[in-house]
Amino acid sequence: MPAPQFTGATPRAYNFNRTVISIVQLGLVDYGEGLSLQQRLVDLRKAGEIGDVLLLLQHTPVITLGRNAKAANVLASTDALAARGVEVFECDRGGDVTFHGPGQLVGYPIFDLRGYSSSQPEPPQRKTLGAVDFVRRLEEVLIRTCGDFGIPARRVTGLTGAWTETQPAAKIAAIGVHISRSVTSHGFALNVNTDLSNFNLIVPCGITAKAVTSMRKELGREVDLNEVVESVSRNFGRVFGSQMLWVETIEALLGHTVGVPMKAPDELRRLRGEPHGEDDLFQG
Repeated sequence: MPAPQFTGATPRAYNFNRTVISIVQLGLVDYGEGLSLQQRLVDLRKAGEIGDVLLLLQHTPVITLGRNAKAANVLASTDALAARGVEVFECDRGGDVTFHGPGQLVGYPIFDLRGYSSSQPEPPQRKTLGAVDFVRRLEEVLIRTCGDFGIPARRVTGLTGAWTETQPAAKIAAIGVHISRSVTSHGFALNVNTDLSNFNLIVPCGITAKAVTSMRKELGREVDLNEVVESVSRNFGRVFGSQMLWVETIEALLGHTVGVPMKAPDELRRLRGEPHGEDDLFQG
């Protein structure tokens, strides 16, 4: 898909509310395009020209190497990756090596953490959300989303992400973030219908002792990605204490109208065979 473009005159800032998160669902996006889009939105968020944004998308096949990545954790040769059409990118997120591809729901929260109160229970308390607390909230969103589909998930001490409760624990969602001047980028990857054989190309997140799984594998059936999108949206709203607004395009973030509360995008509603009227709202 072509990279989303910002066109027209100087972007007009809208009067955003810090308790609102706008969601844009992009479909299948090349990783390089996704990086460029994230950086543009991060710059706008730092400038106060947009509010908090959650991008939901899928990537064409790609292996990404975070700041702590070890080259040895990419097991396949350059020729083997090229034969499978898998790109390789270095990026500034935390973590080691991971894979993104079709059937995996990727979420990029572009949030200003100063807009959220810390839930840290013990001193030293922070007034705003810190990096660790932010990651724990992302984990909570993913754990609740898996639970919505009857997949018990949990945290694993000393590791990030969401893991199955069944033993041996397997990773169903990975997390890797970058934070600059309190604004976040990168985020999470939830394996929905992902082809898990692609993880044989790498040592996922540098962890050799634990397997990777997907919602499809755990349930023994294909999972409707749009239903997962709805679940993720609801759980972001609950965990971050925010109102979720669907935004039809990236351009709409820069205009007067940012969206309709809990209104699914037209493309999503068409896929579900639902009416397109303004009263077509999500029900909790």
